[in-house]
Parts: sequence; C-alpha cells; structure tokens
Amino acid sequence: MSPPIDFSLRRRTLLAGTAAAAVVAAATRNTAAAQGTGVPVSAGETKSSVTLVVNGRERELMVDNRVTLLDALREHLKLTGTKKGCDHGQCGACTCTVNGERINSCLSLAVMHDGDEIETVEGIGQPDAMDAMQAAFVENDGFQCGYCTPGQISSARKVIEEIRAGIPSHVTGDLTAEITLTDAEIRERMSGNICRCGAYANILAAITQVAEERA
Repeated sequence: MSPPIDFSLRRRTLLAGTAAAAVVAAATRNTAAAQGTGVPVSAGETKSSVTLVVNGRERELMVDNRVTLLDALREHLKLTGTKKGCDHGQCGACTCTVNGERINSCLSLAVMHDGDEIETVEGIGQPDAMDAMQAAFVENDGFQCGYCTPGQISSARKVIEEIRAGIPSHVTGDLTAEITLTDAEIRERMSGNICRCGAYANILAAITQVAEERA
C-alpha cells in the first residue's frame, strides 16, 4: 500500500491557479468566437522572402518559414545534387557549404541564410569539368549507389582545408603541433557522412590522393 500523500492547499497557490485558469478560459472563448464569426485569428507571418547566393548566383525565394535549406535547394531551386537521406542530420547526405563552412542543410532553415553564400555539388564541378575531389572519387571507386556521394565530396573538400588550417578533431593528439593528415584524422572528420554501401576505404583513398596532390 502506498504511503499517504502529505498535501496542503495554500491560499496563494489557489488564487494563482484560479487566475491562470481564467486567462486560459477567456482566450479560448475569444478564439472560438472569432472562428465562429469567420474572423481570422492572426498567427503571424508564415512566409518570408530570402535571398541566397547559390553557387555564385543570387537567387530570391519566397518560402514558408519552416522550409529547410535542403528543401529550398531541392524543391525551389531544383538543385537536386544535395540529397535528402535521414532528414535528421545523422547521415550527411545533405552536406553543403554555407559561407565556406560545411553544414547539414536538413537541420537549417532557409530563412536563417538570407544573404549567405551557399555551395552545392553542382557548384563544385560538372561531368565535363570535374573538381579534383570528384575526379579522385571516380578514379578510386569512392561510391557505389552514389546517393551519399555529393555530401561525401562536399565534406571531403572541407576536411583537407580544416586540417591545413590547424583545426583539431577528437583524435588530434598534440594540440600544440602541426596537424598531420592521417587516416585517423580523415576517418574522424568524415564520420558524419554515412555510406550505406560501405565504400569507406575507397573514399579514404580518394581524399588522401587529393591531399597529397595539393601538398
């Protein structure tokens, strides 16, 4: 049998609760009355104008405030190279760069990036004029189904830049020394990009090849 609950109702608690209940009831009545008479209840603006500089080109959009940067790129601008995988920021298929930094575009709202410079895989290179990283992925068979590849390439290019800039990772040992481009460093920094086909060894080879060519 449960022990008895020691409970006492204080006058101040009773008055505060009664006042709060009255406010909620009044708001409910007002909303119901407005709906009953056909008067719209304002919920604020639901759309906003946003200007994105995508792959060097200024694009102005009118989007729902809830639209992610990923959906703005894919559905509004038809730049479908950036992929929607998990839509929870866990797979990295949606990786692109914003003002030079890689992000998961599925976790960021389009309206947060007014005036920002965004680069997608379409801006990195095309089949007839591939970037060095794209060419290395082809040469090293760094993909199978190819769905994660745009995000992998976007991340891979930034990984080399981060290491060269001296930005440490969780596996960086000596924070006072120059960071070397090791397999462990690359694997750790690319861990946010999942390849369900398991082409990790070839992806590592492609990144290493580009890093060595630029050394």
